[in-house]
Amino acid sequence: MKTSTFLKTVTCLSLLLASTLMAQRAEEPDFRYDTGAKINEMTLTEGGTMVVATNDGLVGIKPGSNQLLFNFTEYGRVKPEELYFVPGAPYVIVSQGGFAGITSKKSVIDYISGKTLFNTEGNGWKIVTTCDVMMPQNKLVVSGQRTSKEKFATQVAVYDLNTGNEDYRFNLGDPDRVGIAKDYSVTGRPLLLKERLIIPTAQGLIAKKAQTGEVLWETKIKGLSWVIADAEEKDIYGFDQSDTGSNTKVYKIGSNGAELWKDPAKVKGKVVNFEILPQGLAIVSNKDDGGSNSVFAAKNESEIGFLSATNGEDLWDKAPKTKGYVQHFYIMEDGILFGIYQGGINKISFDGQTLFKKPLKTGENILTMAHTPQGLIYITSEDANIVNLNSGDQVWSKPLKYKRADAVSSTFDSKNTRYLISVDEELFAVDANSGEVSTLAESKFDGKEAPTHVEIRNGGVLLTSDQNLMLLDNKGGKSWHEYYRAPGKSAMGAILAGVTAVAAATGSVAAANSSVQNRLAGYNSRADRESELAGGLAAASGASVSEMLRRFKATAATENAQFILTKLDEGVGLVKINKDSGAKEKEILLKDKQPEYIVDDFGGILYYKADNNSIFAYDLKK
Repeated sequence: MKTSTFLKTVTCLSLLLASTLMAQRAEEPDFRYDTGAKINEMTLTEGGTMVVATNDGLVGIKPGSNQLLFNFTEYGRVKPEELYFVPGAPYVIVSQGGFAGITSKKSVIDYISGKTLFNTEGNGWKIVTTCDVMMPQNKLVVSGQRTSKEKFATQVAVYDLNTGNEDYRFNLGDPDRVGIAKDYSVTGRPLLLKERLIIPTAQGLIAKKAQTGEVLWETKIKGLSWVIADAEEKDIYGFDQSDTGSNTKVYKIGSNGAELWKDPAKVKGKVVNFEILPQGLAIVSNKDDGGSNSVFAAKNESEIGFLSATNGEDLWDKAPKTKGYVQHFYIMEDGILFGIYQGGINKISFDGQTLFKKPLKTGENILTMAHTPQGLIYITSEDANIVNLNSGDQVWSKPLKYKRADAVSSTFDSKNTRYLISVDEELFAVDANSGEVSTLAESKFDGKEAPTHVEIRNGGVLLTSDQNLMLLDNKGGKSWHEYYRAPGKSAMGAILAGVTAVAAATGSVAAANSSVQNRLAGYNSRADRESELAGGLAAASGASVSEMLRRFKATAATENAQFILTKLDEGVGLVKINKDSGAKEKEILLKDKQPEYIVDDFGGILYYKADNNSIFAYDLKK
């Protein structure tokens, strides 16, 4: 009788467990979205909105209801190359009907509020030449040609991106002039200052008073690609990248329009990074051989220069050459610290003197350069060490060296005062004070994978990859290991990208340039990462900007779980694995041999393309 009762109990528990898993597999989505047309592309934006390109246009999705946030159909089908997601701002720009950046159809959509803030026809434009979002002012500066009602005048306008309202607009040149009018088309990204708008045109650089359009001054410097000023708006620098030889000319202009350098500084290659300092202009440019795009080609390398504030001469003319691509570039109190992709770290004073005793030799591909209490830590695909930031001397008695690894990750274990560096299948522990290195564990993953991420959990050290999770105790002993087999290359190849990668555009160097990006961050510093993400948003205002800032500062909603695509009993799906226990907490059946999906780690939402016209969203926080 006892045996019979026991068997009945076990049977009931088994049925209950099976029914629970079945319910989880067949779990209904929390939100369903009908896009109304065939889905061509899904993009998770920095602000958390899912933007979907369809045969009819562009759709915005934000979980919270089953309604679409916006459905932009004015231009019909939108191709990927017709979209520009503005870095560090909640806007997407749609461009159609033109060439070489000049378009007859252009719209700016706030993808957090869902509002269309600007479009060519509604705002009275025939052709748009430039359309630039200015942060932290949260303004849009547009230039181009107006409609016949305004005699096709060449104009510039400024719009408030909080409301979409026009702040002011004025002519470039004289639309009433009889005869052949001069070409005042805008050639690059304008500069929006507190009381002035500086505009690069085909006739020269023009400064106009905000609101009124009164001409304050003009120069004969024609065809600039972008313009930028120092924090005090005293000195203005103009960059001309129109040279077919792929070189750059740099001009310095005073606040009154006077050219402050006798001749423009000539920089080899295209400028990719710069910073205005009291001593002058720190500048990084990339040269290439015109075809291979390989960082290992002999002619493909960066140049670092420091242009004198006084006359534009390169103070680093005799400084050590980079001999490779600059991968890291940081402004320090006493000079500039930089790291080269091909290997090597150096520090040069602003006047061109070497500050390290000798250039530091490192392995290839510098993944990490960061501040620590002991000095500068660097981690490459071949070695790691901490060095003195003043002299370049090694802090660890010898660098940690390993064979070139495909997977390298690291973290700091504060409880045990050690750095943990995962290199392929080996986990090293480095004492933060002595630099003593030991092998903590050999982590054998299944499915021909190696750990790609390491983090500290309450129970020890967690190593993860796409299909594996392994928890080690603090001495390197294995507490548990979970592996979920990949469903096959055909299904894995259909996984969509996460946050969109923003394509480079003319003037994007100027748009992205800020004092945050060229500062050496603290190792594992969340505050530094937040500052880097927020960029110009921190000083901007508006509801959409505030929502985007909150997302940047938020802890990932899925920080305690990992989602793995695998084959379930009834098909391909996702399993939710607890990072502390290894327990399977949820299964979501995607009912597709080649599922297309995106996991929003910060928002804790799974977006799944259920069919050609539908997207399902699952709340992963539940």
